[in-house]
Amino acid sequence: MLDTSARLLKLLSLLQTPRDWTGTELADRLEVSGRTVRSDIERLRALGYPVHATRGKVGGYRLAAGTAMPPLLLEDEEAVAVAIALRTAAAGIAGIEETSLRALAKLEQVLPGRLRHRVNALLAATVRAGRATAAGPKVDVQVLTHISAACRDHERVRFDYRGHGGAESRREVEPYRMVNWGRRWYLVAYDMARADWRTFRVDRITPLTPNGARFTPRELPDDAAELVMRGVSTASWRHRAAVTIHAPADQVLQRLNPSIGTLEDTGDGTCVLHTGASSLETLAIYVTLLGFPFTVTDPPELVDYLRGLADRYIQAVG
Repeated sequence: MLDTSARLLKLLSLLQTPRDWTGTELADRLEVSGRTVRSDIERLRALGYPVHATRGKVGGYRLAAGTAMPPLLLEDEEAVAVAIALRTAAAGIAGIEETSLRALAKLEQVLPGRLRHRVNALLAATVRAGRATAAGPKVDVQVLTHISAACRDHERVRFDYRGHGGAESRREVEPYRMVNWGRRWYLVAYDMARADWRTFRVDRITPLTPNGARFTPRELPDDAAELVMRGVSTASWRHRAAVTIHAPADQVLQRLNPSIGTLEDTGDGTCVLHTGASSLETLAIYVTLLGFPFTVTDPPELVDYLRGLADRYIQAVG
């Protein structure tokens, strides 16, 4: 059995995960009795850790925000400095946005309100000099942390959304993942009204509070990053085509970039690539670089472009 200090540290580590723990679950993890768990919870509370308890069928223990920063973690000034650094990184330092956002969500879970006000005041009075390394839409970090916390806690969110063409709509979704691509943030979520998976640009989201009920996570149909890549690509397609590839689907998949399109296995040794691009030239390059024989019958303009391209290639080699 662990000694008291080691057991308290392990208990604190368990409570920092994004879920409610029942007394029985904690007792099993710590290999102690339920009475010992209750005593350890009281010890953490005495040390300043805000452990909340709820009753009922889905009740349990959870580490929540309190009136003071828990001791032995960060002092007030250190907490403010870390929160500001994480918000700055999440808002614009390429390469560490996602990591910073995860750390910020953990910190703000226990950050007292008075310290949040100090962080917000300092950020409001600060101006960044110089130009950004890359152009991109401005994303409110409060929106990022709000949505990432909903992903963590499996809570439905409601928001107003401005689509690619400027149309406004209200959505209720089950949020799953936040994906950072280039200088943009995307939410991968299950849209309740449309009964399907969707990706949303976070800079076009205006959250509505409070959040909805908790949900049981569904299984993602694909990798979250690949869902975003496909969604972003298809939204900007000007030309679309269904191309028959004369090769088995499993071989084509090994060479297919997920952002190019989706593959339909016809079961006869061929497959159909549903793809698109902003120009006919790009579309022709996509299917040619796959390295397999293919047939294009639609759209007519792509057929004409490929005929002209074939004539130029033949002339180039005499």
